[in-house]
Formats: sequence, structure tokens, C-alpha cells
Amino acid sequence: MEETISLRELFAVLRKRLWLIVLITIIAATVSGVISFFVLTPVYESKTQILVNQAKNDQQLYNTQTVQTNVQLINTYNDIITSPAILDKVVKELKLDKSAQSLSGQIQVTSAQNSQVAQIVVQDTSAKRAAQIANTTASVFQKQVPKLMNVDNVKVLSKATVGESASPVKPQPLLNIVIAVVVGLMVGVGLSFLLEYLDNTLKTEQDIENILDLPVIGVVTNIKDVPKPSNVSRPDVAARVPQRGETYGS
Repeated sequence: MEETISLRELFAVLRKRLWLIVLITIIAATVSGVISFFVLTPVYESKTQILVNQAKNDQQLYNTQTVQTNVQLINTYNDIITSPAILDKVVKELKLDKSAQSLSGQIQVTSAQNSQVAQIVVQDTSAKRAAQIANTTASVFQKQVPKLMNVDNVKVLSKATVGESASPVKPQPLLNIVIAVVVGLMVGVGLSFLLEYLDNTLKTEQDIENILDLPVIGVVTNIKDVPKPSNVSRPDVAARVPQRGETYGS
């Protein structure tokens, strides 16, 4: 006979282990908040844009083929920007205490589809340094392109700036706490069902009927402790029985 579990039984399990689910959720949210606010180092982001555009003369017209050529050049320029040929000069100019390979991990070059504009995105633990790296990288790349590609078709559209109230892009404490709450709930619910599955003890008469398929004839209930009667002291006059020949008060 196949066992079936009703929704009522599922909710009963969750209700019985509700304290465990809440405890795990609170612990997960607390740990995530502490790590996000006090352990992880804030990371700031800065961006600069460059335009890839072929130099034109009187005989050259602005056509679709030219635009497509510029778009294809962006893919090549993306690799050149993060290469040691550019970043070594950026490290030297800014006197950074890191290698070009390490700096490459902080820089990401992106461009929209069929767009001649590329965006240099830099992440660093300092907002000011992130802007300096972005601007210097764009400037060095613009100077080195004629030497590397024999073309002069790169212009800087916008420079990276540092706002008065720059906010870090990561970590995001609120998002991390929400994720921790969801994960905590999932772990708590899963652990509750696991503990219920591993618990093979019989606790109620319904368990006997469901598992052993036997009718319950009688139930022995728990009897609370009966309080002992308090000893009430009676007056000596009322408690003392007079002997023969004695009278009360003698």
C-alpha cells in the first residue's frame, strides 16, 4: 500500500519545526548582514566611454560598410585595452602597486551590439583610484592605437568622474540579506522534513493506527501530581481529650 502525504500533514510538520526554521533563517540573515557590513571591503565602479570612428576624407562617405568595419575593430580593441601593452603603461603612469595582469582583472570593456561606442568599466576599492584608472586607460589607449594599428580613429567621449557621495556597487547588504533569508528558509524547511523522516518514534495514538494499522483500545493519559494536603494544626484545647477527673482549664 502506497503511503500518501496530505497537505495537512505537511503543514503539521512545518508547524512542529517552526522554531527550527525561524532560528536558521535568523542566523543566516545575521551572518550575511555582519559579513556584508563589517567584513567585505566596499568596491566602487567608474566608467569612461570611447568612440571608434574611421577618419574620413572628401572621397570617403559615411556608409554601412564603414560602420561595420568600426564595429569589428571594437572587438579587437577590447583585447588590446586589457593587454600588457596598454596596462603596463597605466601601472607606470599611476605608480600602482600591482601588475598589469592583476589590473586586467579590474577592467571590463563592453559595447552594445552594432555600436561604435565602447565602455571601459573599472572596479576598485577606492572610488578616486577607479576613476583615475579608467581615464588613464582610455588616454593611453588613444595614444597607442596609431602605433599598434596604424590608424587614428579613437576618441574619448566621456571621462570618469568621482561624485561627492559615491556609493559602492558591491557588496549590496540588503540584497545579500534577502538572499540569506531565502536560503535560510529553504535549509530550515528541508532540515525539518529530513528530521521528520528520520524520526521513527510513535508519539500519538494516530501514529499507531497509521503505522501499525491496529485499532487503539485505550489510552493512558498523563496524571498530574496531586498536591499533598497541608497539615492544619488544631488548638491544643480542642485536640486534648480530658482525662477522668479532669476538667477543661485545669
